[in-house]
Amino acid sequence: MRITHKILSVGFAAVLGVMGFSPVRAADNDTNDPMYRLALGEVLSQTSVSFWDSTLRLGQDFSYGFSNRFAAGINAHYQFDFDGDEDGFSNIDVGGNYRLSGPSDNSSRIISDLLFGLKFGGSSHVRTPEYADTIYYAGVRAGRQWAGLTLAATVKTSWIFDNDRGMAYIDLTPEAYFRINPNWRLGGGFMFRKATRPHYDQEWIDFKVIRQYGRTQYLAHVDYEFESNEAQIGTRVNILF
Repeated sequence: MRITHKILSVGFAAVLGVMGFSPVRAADNDTNDPMYRLALGEVLSQTSVSFWDSTLRLGQDFSYGFSNRFAAGINAHYQFDFDGDEDGFSNIDVGGNYRLSGPSDNSSRIISDLLFGLKFGGSSHVRTPEYADTIYYAGVRAGRQWAGLTLAATVKTSWIFDNDRGMAYIDLTPEAYFRINPNWRLGGGFMFRKATRPHYDQEWIDFKVIRQYGRTQYLAHVDYEFESNEAQIGTRVNILF
């Protein structure tokens, strides 16, 4: 009887947390939340390591809050191919995001952001796609935050200009992010990519677990791509200054 009571109590608490009645409030320093917003003067460092198909990739991202609505950043990756010659830097990604509406701007408390940027340079073996020297992209992300849950979705389009193999593609990425307690979070989502060249269509699913210590978060993730049957594992450290 006691076991049944405990199970019901835990289940009821979980439901209340998801619905937003948990005493655990959305943390200001929750930098992995898909709708997180850098405040004016804040700097976010994201250091990542991932491994897939005999390839190790290291990444570094720096973002800065120019205002309470606009933030911009730059990131670069370097990869080691242990079973081939695809070593080198990927494209450098310079991008920004602008908050179109915050939770207090409308009765539905929907948050929305405008995303934009470009990728350029990099080794021809490491670029994505491999021949693309320059990629321009823009998109919109929208979501809703509760105390224990954030739901978000991003639509982003990318344009690749090349005389022989130029193309465009659209990414749709729905996400769910759970604040289990003040220290632990869980997240998951899908990424659907439709390209004008079908060879580049992709369907990713991902799962992540996050541990928070003050203004630092440690993340571990597992991703799987259905078109190529490719799996990827990795970790990331977010430090908010």
